[in-house]
Amino acid sequence: MTYFDLIAPEHGAIPVLVEVPHAGLEIPKAVLETVTVSKESVMRDADIFVDRLYDFAPTVGAHFLAAKLSRYVVDLNRAANDVDEGAVAGRTSPIVHQPRGVVWRMTTDGQRCLHRPLSAAEFQARIDLYYAPYHAALEATLRAIRERFGWAILLAAHSMPSVGRTQHSDRGIRRADIVPGTRGRTTAAAEIIDVVDGHFRAAGLSVRHDEPYRGGFSTTHYGRPSEGWHAVQIELNRALYVDEATYTYRTEDAARLSGLLRGLVEKLGAVRPPSG
Repeated sequence: MTYFDLIAPEHGAIPVLVEVPHAGLEIPKAVLETVTVSKESVMRDADIFVDRLYDFAPTVGAHFLAAKLSRYVVDLNRAANDVDEGAVAGRTSPIVHQPRGVVWRMTTDGQRCLHRPLSAAEFQARIDLYYAPYHAALEATLRAIRERFGWAILLAAHSMPSVGRTQHSDRGIRRADIVPGTRGRTTAAAEIIDVVDGHFRAAGLSVRHDEPYRGGFSTTHYGRPSEGWHAVQIELNRALYVDEATYTYRTEDAARLSGLLRGLVEKLGAVRPPSG
């Protein structure tokens, strides 16, 4: 059983993989007793409906990878060793301590979401069953794309609350419409980043690079322009397509946004970044 969907292009492949790691809502029975949050919290901390916004990807030649699981099970946009003792008994991380590592113990509203620290065996089971297969599929797909085209572009598709929440670094601050994350323009060629920036600005949307999200694990790990791997994380302001009070999908607004995203993916497919 897989906990993600990987869909190949329907025709006319382009060197783009659209990855949606955080739209999933499922919590397997095997881990349910460790999760202490409501269905509302699961939806609030998901990149709700982002998979629907990008589900056109295979029709324009892109590969499409979408996780089914809630990030309360495992956060696929974190390093596998991003843990702390509050989440996994006896484990310390070389990464700066945070309550939302590869296993979350606190929601973005500051509520506890992990009933108790996981044992080492429970933690490893989550990595082996949910995390490792996803990243194996992601990496294998990028390698295949690069082998075919000479380069590969990863579009890490996310969404964000319109205003920073209690546990966010920008608490209470209204956010831009679009936040491209490229770790200071280091994870993709300038030509690719400029296409992303120009596309959204031309549509009249506000764009703010790397603030408050610079790009998570996938962008950092797979963004290796010198090796022909380019990665851009794109955060969509949820106010563009969702009623944030009710988590209702605003169909007409979402259709317009999805059309805009379709145009971006098509443009990225036509970019030829410099080699090496």
